[in-house]
Amino acid sequence: MDTMFERRKELICQFVEEERYVPMKEKEMAMLMQVKPEDKEEFHKVIDALLEEGRIMKSAKGKLLKGDGTVLKGTFLATNRGFGFVEVEGRTEDLFIPVNCVNGAFHKDVVQVMLRPAGRMNGGSRMRQEAEIRQILSHGITKIVGTYEPSKTFGFVLPDDTKIPFDVFVDQKNSMGAVEGHKVVVKILDYGGKGRKPEGQIVEILGHINDPGVDILSIVRGYELPMEFDERVLNQANRVAHEVSEADKVGRTDLRNVQMITIDGEDAKDLDDAVSLSMEGALYHLGVHIADVANYVQENSALDREALKRGTSVYLVDRVIPMLPHTLSNGICSLNAGEERLALSCLMTIDQKGEVIDHQIVESVIRVDRRMSYNQVKKILEEGDTALEKEYGELIPMLKRMEQLAHILRNKRHMRGSIDFDFPESKIYLDKEGHPLQIQPYERNVATRLIEDFMLIANETVAQHYYWMESPFVYRTHGIPDPDKIKKLSLFIHNFGYGIKTSQEEIHPKEIQKLIEKIEGTDEEALISRLTLRSMKQAKYTVDCTGHFGLACKFYCHFTSPIRRYPDLQIHRIIKDDLRGRLSQEKRKHYEQILPEVARQSSIKERRADEAERETDKLKKAEYMESRIGEVFEGVISGITSWGIYVELANTIEGLIPVSLLPDDYYYYDESSYEMVGEDTGRRYKLGERVFVKVKSIDRLNRTIDFLMVDSF
Repeated sequence: MDTMFERRKELICQFVEEERYVPMKEKEMAMLMQVKPEDKEEFHKVIDALLEEGRIMKSAKGKLLKGDGTVLKGTFLATNRGFGFVEVEGRTEDLFIPVNCVNGAFHKDVVQVMLRPAGRMNGGSRMRQEAEIRQILSHGITKIVGTYEPSKTFGFVLPDDTKIPFDVFVDQKNSMGAVEGHKVVVKILDYGGKGRKPEGQIVEILGHINDPGVDILSIVRGYELPMEFDERVLNQANRVAHEVSEADKVGRTDLRNVQMITIDGEDAKDLDDAVSLSMEGALYHLGVHIADVANYVQENSALDREALKRGTSVYLVDRVIPMLPHTLSNGICSLNAGEERLALSCLMTIDQKGEVIDHQIVESVIRVDRRMSYNQVKKILEEGDTALEKEYGELIPMLKRMEQLAHILRNKRHMRGSIDFDFPESKIYLDKEGHPLQIQPYERNVATRLIEDFMLIANETVAQHYYWMESPFVYRTHGIPDPDKIKKLSLFIHNFGYGIKTSQEEIHPKEIQKLIEKIEGTDEEALISRLTLRSMKQAKYTVDCTGHFGLACKFYCHFTSPIRRYPDLQIHRIIKDDLRGRLSQEKRKHYEQILPEVARQSSIKERRADEAERETDKLKKAEYMESRIGEVFEGVISGITSWGIYVELANTIEGLIPVSLLPDDYYYYDESSYEMVGEDTGRRYKLGERVFVKVKSIDRLNRTIDFLMVDSF
């Protein structure tokens, strides 16, 4: 090693660490060290080496500071405003990457970052840790969906994803004959650099921007959602028997004579759960029967590999992209009424307090008596619909017992502190060409809650059973909120006269539940509910049973939907191996090896599906409001940021009033109170406040809606 090189490294570190030398730029450091012109190139190499080692770091203004030697690896998540965040596995909080520290990274790149000086304090809370991207290790995006714009000898693709702030240059020979307005998929050939745009090659033309269905298809391709199944997977699905054979029934618990029903949406085709209920004295015997998908999808088969790759079914506004081919999900694995089906049944004995005092998990053969819809059950239980009561006469006693038990189970969850955020979801009705006709909030009712209550108790029971068995397993976990976020929430709600108790920097879910109940019906309900939800962590799949904060339970898993969620299918295999005495030490080791990656992949694919579903909803909501420009609506302020006020209408559509368009004053965002404040008038806009807005403009590409504030209709 060059002795002079090492000496200069040590000298620079000494200068940076000594207090009498204030932070200085590289040029100033060179002058201080009297570096000769012929040695400047060598000096820059010394600086680069120290930055790489993390022994020094640069501030946002390029000044040299003492480093802590921390270099981390993570995934870069860009924003449409230039800055971004890096997700680092094992860290509870993402790292903030300022605009000048992105250093050419693309959205979803795997990068190496170096921590910058510790974040400042803001209102008693620590600011997010900053970092600088030092190296791009691999690119997470290889294809981009966008709109083609031609020129004479070349063209550009304008990305749909606003997190990618660059147009992609396309040479004419790589254009596939695309014309202006075509939606295309472009493969990145060169990611560009300083002063150079990325270059690409068009590999698929989806259609013209105005063609029916192309808007949704663009989102599908943008999220790389696999739509078609390859021939090998379809052939394997088609070879599966279309009726239950006698050999399949051997060794199973026969529940064909047990009265049971399915309760689903009117348009559901994959019916993977059935329920039964009887009583013995004061005890309820609840059966939750789940399609035995694992009987037909063998581990490491083509079907299984494809299901793992997809992770989950995706429910878009105009289509479902299934995890498994329809020949399975709508056929032999669908619990159709009157047909024999194989199932995994969780049979629970529950007392009047909602305690599961006994349970059994079995492989079963079942026959569903009737298929019912949520709407039908609601009409029977809430409205006493006589025509439906007559049609389903033999089931009415069981339905009423189910309503009683569901209430008991819900009350038990409530007593222990389970949190129930009841924000309305959207139901978007489309015409044949995919244009939105109507948008309504999708509200829960007695029937949806009943099924939810039964699925929750089955998931808890199965998770607890295999936890105490010390079996390898996949759990659904939800972590305790970050103390800084709870502290910030606590300070804010104190302004409204509310408080939450914490113990040793941890909060019990019952405190959140009590807060939600206290604010119910108040003007500040929407405001505090949303801020509380934002302080929660995201649920995920893990191999460690660390509990579910939101449900206030120690044991939880996803057992009830193996047709549409891979973790459910995975634990079904473990359960079947256990029931058949095949959970040997060797098999346990096998599961211990594969389950961490199954959990990780399933969490990633779940987030991808959620994002795609949200984007298609936003797209159709923007299209719906396009014909309503100039109309006035009443709404509720649902979000306030430095760039404007978000307002949500009764039909769940949300739009932005840009801060520059707020009337009669210059407004600024008061972060401590989450309010928009008029500088001269002192007028304050608060979360949860009711306002009137006029639809100003729509941007279908960015799926955004802009409003103007008005006085009244």
